[in-house]
Amino acid sequence: MDVRWEEAGWERLTGRAGRRRLPVWDCTVGLVVGDDSVLLVDPGSCVREGAQVRAEAERLTGRHVTHIAFTHGHFDHVLGGAAFAGAEVFGAVGLDALLATGREELREDAVRHGLAEAEAAEAADLMVLPKHPVSGEWTLELGGVRVLLANVGPGHTGHDLAVFVPGERETVFCGDLVEESGEPVAGPDAVPRQWPAALDRLLALGGDDARYVPGHGAVVSAAFVRAQRATLAARFGVS
Repeated sequence: MDVRWEEAGWERLTGRAGRRRLPVWDCTVGLVVGDDSVLLVDPGSCVREGAQVRAEAERLTGRHVTHIAFTHGHFDHVLGGAAFAGAEVFGAVGLDALLATGREELREDAVRHGLAEAEAAEAADLMVLPKHPVSGEWTLELGGVRVLLANVGPGHTGHDLAVFVPGERETVFCGDLVEESGEPVAGPDAVPRQWPAALDRLLALGGDDARYVPGHGAVVSAAFVRAQRATLAARFGVS
């Protein structure tokens, strides 16, 4: 398999995994390439952006994306899902119900953050819901690589999912439980007092030597995650 990540504008993380930092909100999209299946982590903020990601993923791999993992339910991480017809979609348990009843809130949030109203409305109307709820851990066999989906939240939201990819160095897609390009955002749906414990679970699964891929920003180390955990614990008054 010869996946030329950098030539396509993606960052290679392992022989099987890479990621793209999307424009505007610097949201990470992850890609894990198996011999049989292809997993995408967070499909972008709207149908147009999702279609661009899909086209790039297909050029990289020569195949369709077969699986999608939502790390959480914010608009910049889920509203591109409608561009991936036929993909099996995974999310933390309860995320499907939240998204099903929260389309208008997602649309409003997207517009508030600068997405065009027409694009936000289209994406909310066509939004894909996760059909595979992850309550603990779920192993995906993609062919030659076995990926672990882990419900490590709540924290940044009530439904935080992490994706663990083995390789010469384990790679962990953290969603917005970890942010590098700015301070972690605790919005109205955050569960602040449980956020540090979510990072403990993330670190326990990934270990000291893993790469941690934040929802926004550069790839970081376990030491960075620990430091962010300490900052959050002090900010929210928990141990």
